[in-house]
Amino acid sequence: MIPPAVTPADIEKAIRNVPDFPKPGIQFKDITPVLADARLFAGAIHQLTKDFKPGMVDAVVGIDARGFIFAAAAALHLQAGFIPVRKKGKLPYQTHEESYDLEYGSNSIAIHIDAVAPGSRVLLIDDLLATGGTAAAAAALLKKVGAEILEISFLIELGFLDGRKKLAGYPVRSIVCY
Repeated sequence: MIPPAVTPADIEKAIRNVPDFPKPGIQFKDITPVLADARLFAGAIHQLTKDFKPGMVDAVVGIDARGFIFAAAAALHLQAGFIPVRKKGKLPYQTHEESYDLEYGSNSIAIHIDAVAPGSRVLLIDDLLATGGTAAAAAALLKKVGAEILEISFLIELGFLDGRKKLAGYPVRSIVCY
């Protein structure tokens, strides 16, 4: 299949700003228009995976919850497995857990202890890079299971929040940056 000719600018035009959601002062970046347009969705997956071909990646890891959408499609595109990183308490088997700080408080995410074999080449994908705490925690989980992180990719990056700093040492790709 030939990937559709979709640019980051095309994707950015479709992302809807929703003011004051989920609370006053927040400009929420709504990706549902991208997901609803087959051409843009396929183009987003192509942009997220364009440096990789089938056989180069053993698994694509998605972060709960919107990261699952992009990571599962990327895994299918790359003929690789899909691994979920979920909120603590949501996975049914034995897990490794990692906590990270939020603006107010903290949260924890988890991965199955046998999610990937040591040395597995993984692509970590989420929809949004903000402060970097969730992605850094997911990267730490992948190190615990012995994965080799080839890249951490995001559909959107809020550059003014400096989330890349928490991902120092990893290649990071963002399709649309604000």
